[in-house]
Amino acid sequence: MFEIPKVERFRKWETLFIIHPERVDEKEAVLEKFRQIVKDKKGDVLKIDEWGMRKLAYPIEKKKRGYYVYAEFYGRADLPQELENFFRIDERVIRYIIVKLEDRYQPEKESTN
Repeated sequence: MFEIPKVERFRKWETLFIIHPERVDEKEAVLEKFRQIVKDKKGDVLKIDEWGMRKLAYPIEKKKRGYYVYAEFYGRADLPQELENFFRIDERVIRYIIVKLEDRYQPEKESTN
């Protein structure tokens, strides 16, 4: 019999997370850890957009402001779970959301456009 070659499938996501206003000086460490988790899951960060300090819609942990960071990235299907674990444990991140943009993402196709 013949063997079907395993093709690694990637998915594309976006995330928005809010860094605690009193820990903004540590944002580079948070971003570096975010990039490292994505790389460990054979993914890559496509875009990071730092929105800066903004007023929250409602107080979180008695804070009225937070440092917003938006990112687009791709990786294997288990990547969001790893990121959620990191965001949940890290005290510097007070809120986060991860949304799937594409179910079948091909990084090679996008780089040629």
